[in-house]
Amino acid sequence: GEGDQPMTQARTLGEFKKSGAKTVNVKEEMRRNLIRKLESGETLFPGILGYDESVVPQVANAVLSRHNMILLGLRGQAKSRLLRSLTNLLDPALPIVAGCEIHDDPLRPLCRRCRDLVQERGDETPLFWLSPDDRLVERAARGGHDLASELTMHYGLLPRAHRGIFALNELPDLAGRIQVGLFNILQEGDVQIKGYPVRLPIDVSMVFTANPEDYTARGKIITPLKDRIGSEIRTHYPATVEQGVAITQQEAWTERGRELRVPRYIREVAEGIAFAARRDKKIDKRSGVSQRLPITALENAISNAERRAVLRKETMVVPRVSDIYAALPSLTGKFELEYEGELMGADNVARELIRASVGEAFSVYLGSADLRPVVAYFEAGGNLKLRDDASSGDMVAQLRKVPGLFEALSHLGIGGGEPTPVTASAAEFVLEGLYGQKKIGRSDDRGFVAPERHSDADIDLEKLERLRRMKKQVN
Repeated sequence: GEGDQPMTQARTLGEFKKSGAKTVNVKEEMRRNLIRKLESGETLFPGILGYDESVVPQVANAVLSRHNMILLGLRGQAKSRLLRSLTNLLDPALPIVAGCEIHDDPLRPLCRRCRDLVQERGDETPLFWLSPDDRLVERAARGGHDLASELTMHYGLLPRAHRGIFALNELPDLAGRIQVGLFNILQEGDVQIKGYPVRLPIDVSMVFTANPEDYTARGKIITPLKDRIGSEIRTHYPATVEQGVAITQQEAWTERGRELRVPRYIREVAEGIAFAARRDKKIDKRSGVSQRLPITALENAISNAERRAVLRKETMVVPRVSDIYAALPSLTGKFELEYEGELMGADNVARELIRASVGEAFSVYLGSADLRPVVAYFEAGGNLKLRDDASSGDMVAQLRKVPGLFEALSHLGIGGGEPTPVTASAAEFVLEGLYGQKKIGRSDDRGFVAPERHSDADIDLEKLERLRRMKKQVN
């Protein structure tokens, strides 16, 4: 920004000329800074995780090629975040003619006002320095009309991005005639201001985002525009649970001013919900399951645990699996349901996803544990009703009834000296995991119980029902 280099920043055109500095066009500037970062081994886009071997090299190639680019991906794949990170490739400060709406280059002014000013004041022309963030013009394409008037009105949105980055989210949502306007800019590199015989050869790096589904649909996007975008880069969801956990850990708000311990298995369960949802047939693949799902689920689960700790006057906050079930409101809006999912209802689909995720995390941590005594306890008619707002002490006391349960906690790295809230969460995870794997059952009124036994007749009926449904679909 202005204060970055107070010593070297020229205040007038004369001082700037004396310093011998040159101005280059924006794509050249980005290319030069990218090469410098590659040489020094710097992280190109800090805070963007899981793209180092896929998306980042492609973005780097597009910048090196001086291309305009589009990021294609489903929701919650850090597309907008990546666009904003491109400002890392701009110089720390850029000189403009002071007061110019379109950030004119003092050495090559475009607009009439600046040309007149430079002619009149010469070397005394005042300069102003822009920071990288001032040079990003970001826009969502929802509702094309205001964008249409802004593109054409006096100096619209695009000329204001002169010598910077113009980022447009959701390109296919842009009205057709404005796409034609963009096509002119990509093709000729100049904007015509409506009603005036002016053509501004603007210098701008253009980056777009779109959902692949809309981008390929004929009619949503004009083909010649698509043809003029230099690079098309596909983003993706995290490839592994570990990557997902790292992203969620970075993004989720967990600094609550109380002592907080989030067990690793809770993080993995929250993440696993998104992975389970992306595989589930009841959820629409085309709109995707945003990375915001595990982030908000974890925040919400921590809040439920925090509320319990406050009510029970406990100093340490440790989320349990039951807190993730309590976080349903943060899950149900994050995925679109197919017909079958609609029939089940979003809440039931979300509960099923949590159960599947708990089952998977359980097999990672406790796959080799001998939990036969625990299962046998329930099969012999034992049951255990846990309130999700029970204090940790009460919970541990209740769980002690189950033989073999606490012995299994060593698999989670939990010994005898752990604080009670940590032990309570871990022991509950074991029972929830057994339920997730269908080794024990759970009913609303009686809590954890023996698993439901299907008699052969039930299974046949289910099978018949499934076959009937399949037949219906074929016909």
